Amino acid sequence: MHILISLAIGALCGWLAGQLMGSKDKGLIINIILGIIGGVFGSWLFGIIGIHFVGILGNIVGGVLGTCILIAIGRFLTKK
Repeated sequence: MHILISLAIGALCGWLAGQLMGSKDKGLIINIILGIIGGVFGSWLFGIIGIHFVGILGNIVGGVLGTCILIAIGRFLTKK
């Protein structure tokens, strides 16, 4: 059950980050995948910094921030 909740939160984070970063043209599936990866990345990154998010709302905030960072990195790397 925990895996399903994590996937749902990751999907929500990907969608929210796509809306915030204006990457709606990439597609919903890509944003969902980025949301799941961004959630893991955000938890790891903010854990290193010493910021720990608590609860579902905290996980969403960390996931959205992590996904936004991943989208920004991707844009920077693909910029010509």
